[in-house]
Order: sequence, then structure tokens, then C-alpha cells
Amino acid sequence: MTSTAASVDAPATSAWEGLVTTALLGTDRRTPPGTGPGPEAPVALLDAAAAETVRRRAGLRPARAAERPQAAPRDPRPSLPPAAARRLALLLADRPGASGGGRRGAAPDLVELLPQWLAGANARGFAPPPHALPALLDAARGRTDLRPAVLEFAGPRALWLARLNQDWRFALRSAPGGGAALPHADDGDRIQRLWQEGLFAERVALLSALRSREPAAARELLATTWATERAEDRLMFLDSLRAGLGPDDEPFLEQALADRSRNVRATAAELLSALPGSALAARMAVRAKACLAVDHTRTPQAARPARTDQTPQTPEPAQTVQSAQATPMIAVEAPHECDPGMERDGVVAKAPAGRGERSWWFGQLVEAAPLGTWSRRLGGRTPQEIVALPVADDWQGELHAAWCRAAVRQRDAEWSRALLGEPSAPEAGGPGAVSLAERAKLLGTLGADERAEWVAGFIATHGLSEAFQLLGVCAVPWSGPLGRAVVDALNIARDAGSYPWSFSGVMGLAERCLDPSEAGRLDALLAVPDEPENASPGAGGYWAEAFQRLVTTLRLRAAMAEELGVS
Repeated sequence: MTSTAASVDAPATSAWEGLVTTALLGTDRRTPPGTGPGPEAPVALLDAAAAETVRRRAGLRPARAAERPQAAPRDPRPSLPPAAARRLALLLADRPGASGGGRRGAAPDLVELLPQWLAGANARGFAPPPHALPALLDAARGRTDLRPAVLEFAGPRALWLARLNQDWRFALRSAPGGGAALPHADDGDRIQRLWQEGLFAERVALLSALRSREPAAARELLATTWATERAEDRLMFLDSLRAGLGPDDEPFLEQALADRSRNVRATAAELLSALPGSALAARMAVRAKACLAVDHTRTPQAARPARTDQTPQTPEPAQTVQSAQATPMIAVEAPHECDPGMERDGVVAKAPAGRGERSWWFGQLVEAAPLGTWSRRLGGRTPQEIVALPVADDWQGELHAAWCRAAVRQRDAEWSRALLGEPSAPEAGGPGAVSLAERAKLLGTLGADERAEWVAGFIATHGLSEAFQLLGVCAVPWSGPLGRAVVDALNIARDAGSYPWSFSGVMGLAERCLDPSEAGRLDALLAVPDEPENASPGAGGYWAEAFQRLVTTLRLRAAMAEELGVS
């Protein structure tokens, strides 16, 4: 039972304040009541303070007992196996930065293994030990990337705890519906009440959950209040329609093209352009087709602008005959204006700084047009044949970049393959991929096996210097060919005496993504290599440590999977 802080009689407060004042001034300047100056004064002061303390405590009135919290909900999932529970405790006990930021050594980084452990535990449907819940919530508090997996694993008891501790309130915000159970899809009254009266986060969670189960019901629910929502809320709600996007969403999205908010109109246009059969996609196809055609009259040499720093030379007769043979090429005529119809369909009229208006409009039209348009427009050619055609007047980069964005938006694997090209190509990315980020996005439209095969071929030809971003889109654990390509490239870099810290990012990815069964094949790499004359001082020792850490981590991951019963 708790107590109030109020004393029974007010004089006790003034007596206590007098003793405090005496202690602050010192007994040489002021003595306690009833005591004269001298060596006994400090003892008398302490005796008086002790007596007054007892008196104050004895005079407190009992307060009304607080309401006891409700019992924690039951978690019906099976408990963790004992070995897995001990492993979880070790992973949670490790803290980032414990090594002081210096040399990592050969010990595994347990902090980076926690996400993988959580994924395995969630896949098996285990419940955590109750005593581990505070540490799990603390881990998720410090790392936002862990929160979805931690909250799934921690279950309903973690949300119960979060309501009792202000430091863990993030769990209530991160959980669907603010930690409250969302109404069942059949409970129309509760759905309507939550949609009409709930907080914004609760409404977003409700719409997302309903969209994943019944897309049409979610769209119809949104339509009931669409006209009265704030612009920023309409944008968030509209974004939730990406899940389960289909032709039935077209009428609603067409209405959103007339929205008051430019951002809402742009998002609606983007979603419609991801539906190749939509009316917007057809309108964009008409506009984009007017910009492209196959030209059979010009040669690639004639299409290039003449350089002003060279004197024209008369070609030899054989050269004259060769140049006279025209090669089909793509001619581009970018739009000369952005009319109201284009703006309504999501084309942004104002170009960014440093960008020409016509090329800006042109890129948006091509990006939004269905990719199936181009085979019919460009002579029945396949995507590979279309991408291989030369493009007149230096428009190739702009055109291929727009096709890259269209392939990603429309999830078109055939066009992605054409734009990526062969991984062993000298350009290391095909004619359309102008950056590693674009290559990574194009790879995301391919299946996991094909994606891994392409990246393995890229690494075998070009090494690891540009492969980090591409490895990030590959499924985990890496396939055998991809894993071997990474290890072989690391081994080549080590033997060449390369700077080992340049490959620390790839080595860290390998620790988390390489198949644990590869550990035995790496034993030959654990010895300190002979350092070439041009190698960085001490590089051999660092490489040996890195490979030792890789092998140790792989074996630890294998043990973790065995403890969780993950095959």
C-alpha cells in the first residue's frame, strides 16, 4: 500500500526546515533547539533530525490503493527450446560498440545475427520466455530495423508490458491498431466505428490490414470518407492501395486524378500507369508513341553531331559505300509542350533545375506507357532487339533510363533482362542501366535464382568493387554459385594484396548471407597469406582474421538454425 507525501500537522514541516537550516549554517553559527554551543551540538543536531524523520514518517496518512493492472494475455504459441532460449539470451546481452570501434578480431558480431535468429524463430512460430521480453523491447527501442521482427516474436505480452513503461511506448505505435486487436473483416460495425473515430495510425493500420485480406472492401471503406480527408491523409491512404493493386481500382484512381493535391494526383497516376490495361496507360501510350519511330534513312554516323575540334576528312571509297548502307535506328521527337491533359495524367510540367523541359516531359511519358507498346510501334521487335537499336541525337541515355523505370514499375522481367544485358558485358550493366541503383531495381523484378545467377556473373567478371548494392537484392542465404563467386573474389583480392578494409562491407554481408554449409570449404583460407611487395602493411593478418570470423560466424549460424529446428 502506498502513502501520500502530506504530513499530519503543519508544524512538523517548519521544525524540519529549521533543522535543515541549522545543518546548512553549521552548529558553530546556529545550535539546535535546547542545545548550547560546543562539541555536543553536532550530535544533538543528528539526534533531532533522526527523531524528526521518524515523526514525519509515522504521521503520513495511507493513500488509496491504485487499481491493479489486468493480467497479461496468454500466448498460445509453443515455448522456445531450451538451447534456443539460451542463445537468445546471449544475443540480447551483446551490445553494439562494445569493442570500442577498433579492430574487430575473429569473434562473430552477435548483434548482426539477431535479425536472422528472429526470422528463424518467427518462421517456427515460437513464443519467447517471459523474462526475455524487457531485453527484446530494449533491443527494438535502440534499432528501428528490428521492431517488426521483435514485435512479431514478442507477441501480445510485449504490448501489455509496453503500456506499463513509457520507454516502450514505441511498440504501441508500431503495432497494427496501436497494439489493439483489429476488428474482424466480418465485423462491419466495429470497422466503421474505428474508421470514423480512430486515430490516424489506427485508421492506416485498419486500411492496410483490410486491404491485404479484401482489397475491394478496403477501397470502398476509403471511398466513404475520401472527400472529407486532409490532403496529407489522402496521400497516405492512397499509398496503401499499392498492395493488391488491380483493374478494379481503376475507377477510384481515375477520380483521384482530379484531386486538389498535386501529390495525390501524382500518386494516382503512378498507380494507374502500373496497370498496363488502364485508360491512363492507353493515353500515355498514344502520347509516347508520337515521340518514337524507327528511322531507316539515317546512319548512326550521320546521326552523331559533328565535332568542332576535328577537320573533316574525305572518306576512302570503301568507307563511302559502307556509310551509305542505312541502319535502322530510333528517332526521337520530344513533346514541345505539356498540355492540361498531360498534367491531369500525372506529368509534372516544371522540370528540375539543370534539366531540359522537353527531355523531362519525354521521360515521364515513356515511363508511364505500357512496355508492350514498343514492340508494335517499333516493327514487331523483341525488347532485346529494341534496346540494341541505336538512338538518334544523343537521346539513348534518356530513353533507356525511362524504360528502366517503366520495367521496375510494371514488374516486367523480359524488359529488365534486356536492359540489364549480359553481366559480363564491358559496360557491366547493359545499355539502359545508368547506375548501380537502377541495376539493383531491375534485378528486383527477376526471380531469386535468376537474380543470383546474374550477380554471380557480374562478380566473376568485374570483381567486388561495385557489387555491394547488387548483393543487397539477392535472397538469403545466397545460392551456391553466388556464394562461391563472392568467396573466390575475396580470395583473389587477398592474394593480390588488396587493402582489406575496402572489402569489409562485402565480408559483413557474407557473414550474414553466405550459406552456412560453405564453412568447411573456407578452412583453406584461414592461414596468414604471404604478402606481396606492394601489399598494405599487416594486410595478411587482417585477411586471416576476417576469414576466421566468417567461418566462425557461419558455424554459429548453423548451430542457431539447428537449435530452432530450422532445416
